[in-house]
Amino acid sequence: MSAEAADREAATSSRPCTPPQTSWFEFLLEEALLEQHLQKPSPDPPPVELIVQFLEQASKPSVNEQNQVQPPPDNKRNRILKLLALKVAAHLKWDLDVLEKSLSVPVLNMLLNELLCISKVPPGTKHVDVDLAGLPPTTAMAILLYNRWAIRTIVQSSFPVKQVKPGPPQLNVMNQMQQEKELTDNILKVLKEQAADSILVLEGALKLNKDLYVHTIRTLDLLAMEPGMVNGETESSTAGLKISAEEIQCQVCYDLGAVYFQQGSTNAAVHEKAKEMFFKTKELIAKNGSSSLHFTIDEERLAGYCQACGVLTLSSDDTSQQATPYSQIHRCMKSGSYQDIVNIFLEDNLTLSLPVQFRQSVLRELFQKSQQGSDALDEVCFKVCVCNTVCDVLQGRTVDVQFCQLFLKPSKEKIDFLLEVCSKSLNLENASEALKRKMAAFLKNLCLGLEDLQLVFMISSHELFMKLLKDDERKLLIDQMRKRSPRINLCTKPVASFYDIPASASVNIGQLEHQLILSVDPWRIRQILIELHGMTSERQFWTISNKWEVPNVYGNVILGIKDSLTRDLVYILMAKGLHCCAIKDFVHAKQLFAACLELVTEFSPKLRQVMLNEMLLLDIYTHEAGPGASGERPPSDLISRVRGYLEMRVPDIPLRQVIAEECVAFLLNWCENEYLTMQVPLPLVQTNPYVKLGQLLAATCKELPGPKESRRTAKDLWEVVVQICSVSNQHKRGNDGRVSLIKHRESTLGIMYRSELLSFIKKLREDIVNDIAAEHISIWPSSIPNLQSVDFEAVAVTVKELVSYALTINANNHFWLIIQADIYFATNQYSAALHYYLQAGAVCSDFFNKMVPPDVYTDQVIKRMIKCCSLLNCHTQVAILCQFLREVDYKTAFKALQEQNSHDAMDSYYEYIWDVTILEYLTYLHHKRGETDKRQIAIKAIGQTELNASNPEDVLQLAAQRRKKKFLQAMAKLYF
Repeated sequence: MSAEAADREAATSSRPCTPPQTSWFEFLLEEALLEQHLQKPSPDPPPVELIVQFLEQASKPSVNEQNQVQPPPDNKRNRILKLLALKVAAHLKWDLDVLEKSLSVPVLNMLLNELLCISKVPPGTKHVDVDLAGLPPTTAMAILLYNRWAIRTIVQSSFPVKQVKPGPPQLNVMNQMQQEKELTDNILKVLKEQAADSILVLEGALKLNKDLYVHTIRTLDLLAMEPGMVNGETESSTAGLKISAEEIQCQVCYDLGAVYFQQGSTNAAVHEKAKEMFFKTKELIAKNGSSSLHFTIDEERLAGYCQACGVLTLSSDDTSQQATPYSQIHRCMKSGSYQDIVNIFLEDNLTLSLPVQFRQSVLRELFQKSQQGSDALDEVCFKVCVCNTVCDVLQGRTVDVQFCQLFLKPSKEKIDFLLEVCSKSLNLENASEALKRKMAAFLKNLCLGLEDLQLVFMISSHELFMKLLKDDERKLLIDQMRKRSPRINLCTKPVASFYDIPASASVNIGQLEHQLILSVDPWRIRQILIELHGMTSERQFWTISNKWEVPNVYGNVILGIKDSLTRDLVYILMAKGLHCCAIKDFVHAKQLFAACLELVTEFSPKLRQVMLNEMLLLDIYTHEAGPGASGERPPSDLISRVRGYLEMRVPDIPLRQVIAEECVAFLLNWCENEYLTMQVPLPLVQTNPYVKLGQLLAATCKELPGPKESRRTAKDLWEVVVQICSVSNQHKRGNDGRVSLIKHRESTLGIMYRSELLSFIKKLREDIVNDIAAEHISIWPSSIPNLQSVDFEAVAVTVKELVSYALTINANNHFWLIIQADIYFATNQYSAALHYYLQAGAVCSDFFNKMVPPDVYTDQVIKRMIKCCSLLNCHTQVAILCQFLREVDYKTAFKALQEQNSHDAMDSYYEYIWDVTILEYLTYLHHKRGETDKRQIAIKAIGQTELNASNPEDVLQLAAQRRKKKFLQAMAKLYF
């Protein structure tokens, strides 16, 4: 035998066989390089793919002499290949994150099963039946690793996977992928069946209070030696890589939390467990850090889990960890010691140890508690938000939206606390220049955003502010503030002065746009637009919010402004002003309109008049919502401006219909009838339909005391309203030669549309609406000449809308209540009709303690109440109401009492009957039916002395009145 052959034979005795395509030399070299690589002092990680290669070669089936496929033999070659795969994993410190990213489920399953085998875990043993505390440390750790991987794989399989776009189809590749998929599915099926056992194993691991060890390359080499060469070191408690008990607790808590979270969507108790696990994980990370010797927890994913679970509601019994900020905050939330939370956040602003997600979750939970009714938490929310905001500023993050919202209405107390937080969060002696610049910029922008100069000077005179800003910067800022009037006085020449303030290119465009949407300060809006236009000239910033709406009649004029910055500013100021006006924030609306007025005065007389008109409308709204609501008359100059607007004859001025509508309603509401009837110019009456309608209403109300005169003006008003509610008819000849009538919904003869009439009527207050209500029915014409042209459906809709609105003004007007009841009666809503008939009687009789006036409960009203009760099958109530008529309707009463299918209380109502004839009929009826008990009740009612026919009339009237009162009160309780 040659020397070369002898060397080859010697090598084969201790090395695994080479793959068929690889020579012995290449294979031995590969193994030698691997061992050299693993033993470097600071090696790069070996390729994880080596694990795949080793295990694939070790698991290849063999073929016997009869060409039959056999399982992989348990020979020295395969054992060495498996050992090499374990060595690569050991070099990676068994980091499941790394292994899971690089290895498929089948390969990792094979690897961990080999670890269990080499760690002396008998095959087929149920891990849940093993006492981890009694096992060698490496064996216990191997079981933990396998069950952690099993749980993580189950959780990972529940996540959606993005399908990889397949390349050109290759049969062998597709077959291989299909085989791997089937193998993975089979493994997952087994893992899911054993999931409950794996969870129990991990829960048991949380009770271990000792360090464990995981196999290293050295311990694996020792295990691979011949049995006689092993000295028992691998069985001792010091073999392998030490994993502390706290590290084990942290990784197990995280993995258990993930699987509990997956299962908790349908089980509240399991969801609570997930919250507890994540809370413990955060505490352990805060204590030991997120990276350990052989695992790393994804803190972003953990933060997402915590936000989803709300870890702040957890309870922790672990007294050994109560010193951590997490457990302190948890205890404070549970006990309601919210000021302590503020103090913890304030202290953390120096150390910056709490993650931003945790800070936000605390603030979010405080906001939720505040919205649930804890008003005392509003101040706490503000303080925590300030602490978070200052922390964000120091770390270079954007100021949160919540801070901007909470600081919309600043106060001395809020500024004091903000300055306190800023001072305590920045150690000026040790702070870097970058931190100082961030804080200075924050305070400077805060000053620019404040309207109240007193609050500005509070900041500018503070010690921190004076130390952070240089003298010239401070003076420039203070001068800018002093130039601002209480009216937010913008400069008179807008375009030229806009560019005097340099734009700060360091501010993110998105952040500035966000501030632009939130701000209602004209000065700040202007500054933001200057900065934005300094960054880009391609954007139209008036389009960034779809809630900025300007009427089309104005939009065409504003968008015609050539200068883009001026156009953006005018549009945004007007849109924000109109929005503030709509939500009744009249203070900010006035500031925005005043700024816009001063802006457009120099370059657009047309827009100047538009803004004057809008400010007039704003002043009307302000008075009506303020002094006018308590009955105080408007100042004379406001009335003069309203008249001036109606009489205005400036050509080409875009006008909004609502302004004329509000001006006429304003004059009517404040009884300016003399002006509307006598002084308003005739051309205005002919061209403005609201003025014409207002004139007719004013004249009718003014002349009500004189019936003859009022009939003339009332007739004119009547005709105008009839025309508005009329329809136009059109004849069309069909194919068969017949002429058909097509009915259109609205006629063009009316001075306005019905919707405009309704809108206008709803702007009139109680006194005017009352003047044209139903009690003045006598002033209206008794007939309509062209009856067929009237759209009665339109009249009905108009009356419904009018009465509904009138009742919102005065819900105790019995005339309107009767009309509302009549409407429900006419539309077959009998229960609702009874409700309003009873309410009309209640409001004018002190809830029936006094007699209802006969002009309220007329015979017609009583008969309608009777019909309502009859159609509701309340027949006893019908009989009682028949007594209310001037002449008792015995026929209807007797017929009602004969009904046996009654839905009311029947005999319990007998005490409300005072008419003896009806009671005698009841006695006869019950006797005939054999109803002894009910007959006795009727006899008892007849036997009352106050109903004796021999009594004086006043006694009988008093008895009737008492029963009316009790009956109507009982009915009211039933229908109200």
